[in-house]
Amino acid sequence: MKENKDYSVGSIIKKLKSLSNSKAVEGMARYGINPEKNLGISIPQLRKTAKEIGRNHKLALNLWETGIHDARIMAGMIDEPCKVSEKQMEEWAGDFDSWDVCEQVCMNLFKRSPIVYKKAIEWSGRSEEFVKRAGFALMAILAVSDKKAADEEFIKFFPYIKKESTDSRNYVKKAVNWALRQIGKRNLNLNKIAEAQQSIYSLLPEVVKRYPYSFIF
Repeated sequence: MKENKDYSVGSIIKKLKSLSNSKAVEGMARYGINPEKNLGISIPQLRKTAKEIGRNHKLALNLWETGIHDARIMAGMIDEPCKVSEKQMEEWAGDFDSWDVCEQVCMNLFKRSPIVYKKAIEWSGRSEEFVKRAGFALMAILAVSDKKAADEEFIKFFPYIKKESTDSRNYVKKAVNWALRQIGKRNLNLNKIAEAQQSIYSLLPEVVKRYPYSFIF
């Protein structure tokens, strides 16, 4: 994605508002997506617009500051990973107020940070629901996307998965489940190690009932 300097925050917001869909917002709300300041733009539409805009760190920061749901997702798509500081990651994670913004920013931007493994562990222990979710979302995302990572990187996650598996908040427990499943599906070695963590499953009764080993891995 190349940088394009012909766009301003104003022109992008105008474009996004032209794509707004109130009925889509209602549908998203039924799936737990925050309807506040949400324009209801689909991810494919946001990706298409982000590709037209290109990479632009300053523009991404300004889009984030608008507080508009869709603009924040796009900010994660156009930001330049090499320019993202730990301070920015902390600030953006602290602003997460919807699971889809959390996931999209983690998938499109944060996973490319050189400190992503560190933040995954740090955030998994945070009290804020969506910051904690981001920690486990990163574990799941890395298990799928970081093809070159050694198994040891993921083995380090198991104690944190176990420790936080008793968190009853919906968006946290779903992310814990997601992380465990994706790590277990990465390869046979991690599958066996994950399956050996019987104590994790005993702390996740709903997950055990819903996802037998054959499906989780």
